[in-house]
Amino acid sequence: MMKKLSVLFSAVCVAAGIAATPATAQTKPILIGVPTSMQLQVGRDTQDAIKMAVDDINAKGGVLGRKLEMVVADETENPETGISAIKKLTADEKVDVLIGGYTSGVTLAQLPHISRAKTIYLGVGAASPSITAKVKQDYDDYKYIFRVGPLNSAIQAGQLTDFISNFVKGELGISKIAIVGENAKWVQDLVPLLKKGATAAGADVRVTEMFDAQTSDFSPLFSKVKDSGAQYMVVILSHASSDVFAKQWYDARFPMPYGGIDVKSMDGDFCKRIGGKSIGELAVNFATRAPLTPKTIPFWDEFVKRTSRQPVYTAFGANDAVYIYAQAVERAKTTNADAVIKELEKTNYVGIPGIIQFDATHDVKPGSATYKGPALIFAQWRENCDREVIYPKTMRTAEFVYPPWIKK
Repeated sequence: MMKKLSVLFSAVCVAAGIAATPATAQTKPILIGVPTSMQLQVGRDTQDAIKMAVDDINAKGGVLGRKLEMVVADETENPETGISAIKKLTADEKVDVLIGGYTSGVTLAQLPHISRAKTIYLGVGAASPSITAKVKQDYDDYKYIFRVGPLNSAIQAGQLTDFISNFVKGELGISKIAIVGENAKWVQDLVPLLKKGATAAGADVRVTEMFDAQTSDFSPLFSKVKDSGAQYMVVILSHASSDVFAKQWYDARFPMPYGGIDVKSMDGDFCKRIGGKSIGELAVNFATRAPLTPKTIPFWDEFVKRTSRQPVYTAFGANDAVYIYAQAVERAKTTNADAVIKELEKTNYVGIPGIIQFDATHDVKPGSATYKGPALIFAQWRENCDREVIYPKTMRTAEFVYPPWIKK
């Protein structure tokens, strides 16, 4: 009798066009795997920004009638741990999409495992061009890889060159510069391009120096830069101790200003946590509390309200990535990776730092004179640990101020 009833139920379902599957399968949440460096602010901001988007989308009914759910794995800054995080999320948790990343070396080590898992990966932290270059080299295996942010390091080198040409040389009248950076993959990609571009722009690059990310005494580096005759120090830091670098620059009353890409200086509490010793530094940001798009200020204020801290760059990409993925799934009417990838490639999303579109390698397109995509914003730490936008000039909120011990 039970068999007959089961057959009859199945027949009724088929006749009605309803799949004879358990109700739980139809309401199973869409899982967002978040591999990130949980101990750092970039990791905490990634999680909080994703949670904001998840809560918003779920409150509106979810995606295809399904709720979104976040699953986090700590990838630290170690490739082996990063690989374990990907395996946990894809093999054990069986997530539908991965959103995260921070260290380029870790992300590059993860790529083959992401490819084998056939899981879409929306990167929001790592900048090496080698990551999305895989898509061009072997589309079938690496079509799952996208970068929502940040701009890759080659593009950053170009925009840093513009900063040196138009601001350091053009406005400050300084042509003698030093370029210093930590010995990390993304910096290795960036520095040769920056040196070439800066030289072509008329800058006199007196010294180019790479240092170990574990460096705790920067006095030999400072001496070498000073002896080179440089008058402005361009820095590229992410994993190195920005706190120690800034403190030693300040305490030594180093006789030149510095600025560039200093990821940990993007932290909203950076200046205060080192006792104001970053005052005068110019640091790249990918967004600030300014009307870059209609989403920028509302996101910024809601993030601060929720977390009591200002967001760093991974937060912008992470929040945008959830909406970009959700909209692609809605258009595809499925979470099937191949179908969603085709929709992701059509992305034209007004995000937090600018309009998000992907190029042929699935890399985020940079802003230009005709396209309001993401671009580098240079902000200076000021008295009372406030920040003012100095460059580009069209977004300037205050004029550049030299550190008090340096004469113009």
